[in-house]
Amino acid sequence: MAFIYVPNGANMVDWTPTEVGRDYKLPYILEPLESVKKDFMVISGLAHDKARPNGDGAGDHARASATFLTGAQARKTAGSDIKVGVSVDQVAASKLGKQTRLPSLEIGCDRAQQTGNCDSGYSCAYSYNISWKSESTPMPAEVDPRQVFERLFGSTNETESAESRARRQLYHKSILDFVLEDANKLKSSLGATDRRKLDEYLTAVRELEMRIERAEKFGEGNANGFEKPSGIPKDYQQHIRLQYDLLALAFQTDTTRISSFVAAHDGDNKPYPFIGISEGHHDLSHHGGDEEKKKKIAKINRFHMEQFAYFIQKLKSIKEGDGTLLDNCMIVYGSGIADGNAHAHHDLPVLMAGRGGGYFDTGRHVKYAKDTPMTNLYLSVLDRAGVKVDRLGDSTGLLKGLA
Repeated sequence: MAFIYVPNGANMVDWTPTEVGRDYKLPYILEPLESVKKDFMVISGLAHDKARPNGDGAGDHARASATFLTGAQARKTAGSDIKVGVSVDQVAASKLGKQTRLPSLEIGCDRAQQTGNCDSGYSCAYSYNISWKSESTPMPAEVDPRQVFERLFGSTNETESAESRARRQLYHKSILDFVLEDANKLKSSLGATDRRKLDEYLTAVRELEMRIERAEKFGEGNANGFEKPSGIPKDYQQHIRLQYDLLALAFQTDTTRISSFVAAHDGDNKPYPFIGISEGHHDLSHHGGDEEKKKKIAKINRFHMEQFAYFIQKLKSIKEGDGTLLDNCMIVYGSGIADGNAHAHHDLPVLMAGRGGGYFDTGRHVKYAKDTPMTNLYLSVLDRAGVKVDRLGDSTGLLKGLA
C-alpha cells in the first residue's frame, strides 16, 4: 500500500467526473490516466472533518497534511507539544513491517521543517509530515534519492554502509559490483524464467543508480543563490519521477510493502515555470473565482497527475505472478483539501489504484454521501491487508461498495 499526497487541493470541476459507474469520461485533470482507466477508482464524497477548524481558527493547510492519514485533530501549537494521531501507514507497518527489510518507506520532494510556526500557529511538523508513528512522532520524508537508495539497498550496519559509500566514491564502482558475484552464483541454480527476472532486476537497479549519479552531477552548484543539496535533481519533474521509480523498485523487490509520498507539502508556493506558470501554487489556490487562476490550478493538478500516471504505468509494466505488480497494490492518491480558495475539506479529490490482489473492483467512479469519513477508506485498505482494527481517527466503519 502507498499513500500519495498532493498539495493545495484541486480545481474540482476539472477533477470530478459527471457520470458515476464504469461509463464515465475522464475530466481534464485525470486524462493522463486514460491508458490505465480500468486499474483505478475515482472516489467522491469523502471528507476529513478533523482538518476543519472545529474551534481552532486558521491553519487549514497544516491540518490538511496532519489529518490526511490520521483522521485526527492536530493540537494547535507551534511548540514541541505536537499531537495528532497514528497514521494508517504506520498502523499497517506495526502489524506487517516485520515481514520486510523496511517496515515502511517515507519519501517526498520538500525538505521537511520539524520546528517553528509554519501555518497560523501550527508547528511545521504538521505541514511537512503525513506519516505519524505515534501521536507526537512524525516520520519525516526522505527527499534525497541517493539516501532513499541507500536505505533500500545499503547495509543495515551504519558503519558498513559508510565504508561501502567511501569505497564506491574511491573506485567509482556501482553498489552492485559488491553483490554481482553472489548474483552470478545464484543464476546458475535458476531456471530460464527466474534468470531473466533476476537480470531485469539487476539491470533496473544499475540503471536507477546511474540516473541518481547523473542527477547529483547536474544538480550541484547554486540556483538563485541557494545551494542545492547533493543528490537532489534541480528539475522538479525529474525529482518526482526518480522518487516514484524508487518506490516502484521497493515494491518490486519486496523491500517494503508500505509507503507514503509527499509530492509537495500543503501550502507549498513554488511556481511551475516549466509548464508556463510563474505564480506560486498556494497563491493561485486562493483564486477568488478568477477563471484564469482556476485554469492554472488545473494545469498544476494535471502535471502532478501526469507524474502519478507514470508511476501507475510503471507498476502495471512489472509482471508478478499471473498479473502485474499494480494488481497487487493499493495506491491512494489525493489531498486533504478540495477547493483551495474555500479551504474545503469535504468531497476531497481521491483516487485508489490497484486491485489489492483482485479484491477491489476498479475502473469506476464511485460516489459516497457527503462527509463520509476518508478514514473509512483506510479501514478498508487495512482490512484487505489483513490488519484488523476497530477504528482509525474519526472512522465509522468499512467503506462499502469497493469490492
